[in-house]
This record gives sequence, structure tokens and C-alpha cells, in this order.
Amino acid sequence: MIVRAVDRTLNNNVFASLLQNCKSLNQLKQIHAHLLKSHLQQNPAAIGPLLSFAASISNNSSFFSYACSIFHHLQRRNTFMYNTMIRSYLQSSSPICSILCYLEMLIYGLTANNYTFPPLIKACTSLLPSSKVIGYLVHAHIVKFGLSYDPFIVTSLIEFYSINLDMETARQLFDGIPKRDVVLWTAMIDGYGKRGDVENARILFDKMPERNVISWSSMMAAYSRVSDFKEVFNLFREMQGKGLRPNESILVTVLTACANLGALAQGIWVHSYAKRFNLDSNPILATALVDMYSKCGSLERALSVFQGIPTKDSGAWNAIISGVAMNGDAGQSFELFQRMGSNGIQPNERTLIAVLSACTHSKLVKEGLSLFEQMSGVYGIKPRLEHYACVVDLLGRAGLLEEGERFIEENMGGFGGGGDINVWGALLNACRIHGNVDIGNRIWRMINDLRVADCGTHILSYNIYKEAGWDLEANKVRQTFLETGMKKKPGCSVIEVDGVVEEFLVGDLFHPKAWEICEMLDMLFNTVSLE
Repeated sequence: MIVRAVDRTLNNNVFASLLQNCKSLNQLKQIHAHLLKSHLQQNPAAIGPLLSFAASISNNSSFFSYACSIFHHLQRRNTFMYNTMIRSYLQSSSPICSILCYLEMLIYGLTANNYTFPPLIKACTSLLPSSKVIGYLVHAHIVKFGLSYDPFIVTSLIEFYSINLDMETARQLFDGIPKRDVVLWTAMIDGYGKRGDVENARILFDKMPERNVISWSSMMAAYSRVSDFKEVFNLFREMQGKGLRPNESILVTVLTACANLGALAQGIWVHSYAKRFNLDSNPILATALVDMYSKCGSLERALSVFQGIPTKDSGAWNAIISGVAMNGDAGQSFELFQRMGSNGIQPNERTLIAVLSACTHSKLVKEGLSLFEQMSGVYGIKPRLEHYACVVDLLGRAGLLEEGERFIEENMGGFGGGGDINVWGALLNACRIHGNVDIGNRIWRMINDLRVADCGTHILSYNIYKEAGWDLEANKVRQTFLETGMKKKPGCSVIEVDGVVEEFLVGDLFHPKAWEICEMLDMLFNTVSLE
């Protein structure tokens, strides 16, 4: 049947419609065989659609391998064929092959066009930072071929320079385009957002002539990266007021904000919304729900969502393991960890941090140390600074301060090795909890000698000395703190009332009802004093 269809369509050049009905590799081979039989194998107009179809199914390795075989045996190639392979190598997670294909295209004497460069730039972006110079050379070729004002190409270049932390060049490219579409605006906003520059991102966002859902998503993600979760809520409400329907990415960002602010009511609403529009089957969204419910203390809901995820990846397992741990059930965390392995999911660095944290909060020293010792040999994971900090915290909370100090000496070179401020901070915190001023004094002197400007360790050291009655040393720490110009981040509390999140900072009088709150507090203090 395929052969008869090819016979009828050869002269009409409608391979595309025939290929759309191709359901298997064998059918594709029949079409290819007839092209060979008809001596059309070397006709670019005939073979191009066939190659494009086979290469476009990049999620099917057999189709893509066949496309590569076709391409390598061609004696006559054109720009369309090279563009097809550059794009397909990228989609198949082979960015180096995309770049090599472009070089071969130039050697072959063909001229690139506006379809060549977007996937080629993305290939360079995925290889950063090692591909930085190659990316610059590709940009030079774009200028040489007169394609500097193509919006699709410039969008890809902005992404390249953004990830390369060169926002100045990205902005020059953006400003140099006279007609900017919503995709170009969004790329620039996303670039600023990934750099943590929410101020410039918001300026552009407010100037956009039109916005789509992805634009809103990029701006919300920018605020989420700098932990400005209240502004995430504000933007979300503004977007809803304009009648736009959020996508999965926006819902994940909002759920992250709910988790960090403890806004359970808002999180339940997002869950309900996701169910209504059949979005809760998205594994990333489901994992965000597990994380949100866990951090808001609703462990039953977290477990229910987790059980409903059909295909659980390592992210979902990590979320529930850490969620159960932070709610005080280390035993269940270990049980889930064992189930994760029995389900064939390989634990990663984050998994082991979650389990070690569970051991820390439940003072399961033996189990935690055993797990740490198994990291490299059993799980093939090299311990990172976060894992070392977890173990030191585990030993410190259990009152084993000398063991914690010895652990740092054996694994990180002790005081002379420098180590990491988070590791030292974990041990220093344990010194304050257990009133061990001797070890705390040694840690402070090491930190001071290394000139580490960390606010938390300075405050911990000051409190250790002050509580031990070492006023002279406490004053020295305070003086160092003032001389370095460090500032303690003000404490804050967050409450949720009727679905509205309110945040209160120490010394903040900018809240619209600040004076009423102060009067109420004074009244409460007076009442307590009378009692």
C-alpha cells in the first residue's frame, strides 16, 4: 500500500502528507526504498522531507538513528538538510554533534540561513561555560551573514549571554531590535531574573506592550529566586484580575511561595484549581504540592498527593522523604528511603541530605553515620559540603561536640583546612546549645583569623561568650561585627488570615496598621504585667 501511494505522489511532490501517515519505521523504510529504486535518493527535494520526518522524532532512537544513516550516506546535501540535523542533534541531547554538523556544513560550502542559528546557539548555551568562545564565534557568523536583527536569533543570543552572565551584551542586543515581539521581551526578563536582578526585570515587565502567560511566569520566577514570595502572590492576583489562566509553571512558583510563607489556604486553592483543569497529573506540579503540604504541616495531604503520583521520580521521593523528616517522623523517612530503592529509583545528593536531616532531628547518630559511610561505596555519591554539615549538625545536636570536631579534622582538614562556614556554623550552634565555650572559642578564633564575614557565626559567637560570662571576648566579637559593616537580617513572622498573607518585620513601621498593632501589643503587655 505504501509503495502504491509513493507511485501516485512522486510527481505531485506531496511526501509530507504521506509521511504524516507513517506509523512505523518499517513504513518509513518502504518509502525510502522506493526513493532509492526511483533514483531519487540524491534529489534534495525528494529526500529532504523524508530526512526531516525521521529526524524530528527525536524521542524515538530507532527513527533518529535511521535519519543519521540517511544523512551520512547522502552525496548531495543542502542547507535544509543540515539545519534539520543541527536541530535534531540538539533535541537528542547531542549539542557537540550540532556544532560539528555546522562546521561540516561550512566546509561543504553551504550558506547558513535564519533557521540554522537558533538551534546552534542553543547547543552552545547547553555547553556553557566550556562553549563560551564557540558561542562568540557563532555570533560573529550571524553578523557576517546579515542576520543580526532576526528576532528568533536574537532571542537565542539573549539566552546565551544571560546564562553566560553577560547581561550588558544581552541588553545591547535587545535594544538594537526595533520591533520586539513578546518572546524577545520575555527572554530579556528571564535573563535578568536568572541573574537575580528583579529590579531591571520588573522595569521591562511593566514596559511590555503585551504579555502572555510565559511573561508572567518568568517575572514570578524571578521574584521566587530572590525569595520575595509576597510579590509572587501580588503578581499572581494581578494576573488573575486580567483573566489569564495560569500554566503549570506559574502554579509551581505559587506553590513554592505558599510553602515558604506557610500559606496553607492559598496552597489548597492552587491544588483545587489544578484538579479542576486536570493539571495535577503533572509530576513537577505534584512534587511541588507534596513540598508545600509538608512545609505547611499538612503531612496527610502530602502523603495523599505523593501516593497519587503514577510515576514517581527522584524529585517526588526527595520531597516526601524530607517532608516526613521535617514533621518529626524519622522512622517513616527511613522506610520511604528503603521503598525508593526497592522501586528502582537511585537516590541522589538531595535524597541523602533529606535522610541525614531526618537523623539529625531525631538524634539517630548511628544510623546517620552509617548512611554517610555508605554514600560513596553503596550509592556512588561523593559527599558534598552540605552532607558534611548535616553530619556535624547530627553529632552536635546529640551533644557529641568533640566527635564533631574530630569529624571535621579527619574529613576536611580541621581548623587548618579552612572548611566551609556552614559546617563550622553547625558545630558553633551546637556549642551554644550545649554551653561548650572551649570548642566555641577555638572555632571563633579560626573564623576571625580567616576574616570570614558571616553574620550568623558572629552572632552565635557573641551569644556563646555572653552566656558564659566572657564579656571581654563578647565585646571583641561585637566590635569586629560593627567594623566589618555586617547587618543582621531582621527577624520576621508570617501569618495567613482569610487567604491573605501578612508579613511582619522587626522594627518595620511601614505596615498600614503598624500603630494599631503597636497599641494592641502595649495593651497585651500591660495586661500580662497586671497579672
